[in-house]
Amino acid sequence: MTTMLTQLNPDSAPAPAPHPVVAVLGQRSRVASLPQHLPHGWSMRLATGLADLRPEELVVLSGATVHDVRAARAVLPPETRLIALIDDWAAAELVSGVLTAGADVCVRGGHPAILAGHLVAVRRRQLVERWDHIEATL
Repeated sequence: MTTMLTQLNPDSAPAPAPHPVVAVLGQRSRVASLPQHLPHGWSMRLATGLADLRPEELVVLSGATVHDVRAARAVLPPETRLIALIDDWAAAELVSGVLTAGADVCVRGGHPAILAGHLVAVRRRQLVERWDHIEATL
């Protein structure tokens, strides 16, 4: 079996990923205990509005509506990950609506550990995409 090694140009390799920051916009009571369920090194902050969000953050729109997701997608870079957090009992139309409007994930209320699990999965996909981009440029 032959192994092919590729040397990355340091200028083209992505910067090391910092510890993720979860920025929450919307209903704060839904995510009050989320930090206890995030992996070590992760942090959560409460954003004051769309202008307060940073592209590298995982953005949770708590109590999300289709309008909220559309507004966020209109101002944030495409690589920003949007997580729509909705009520447990929300209609299927809201789920499909927020996903169609540009949310990367839609999470129905519930336990903060479930939301944390979705955030970890979104972060893993984000990191894989960074390396896929590098491989495509080789």
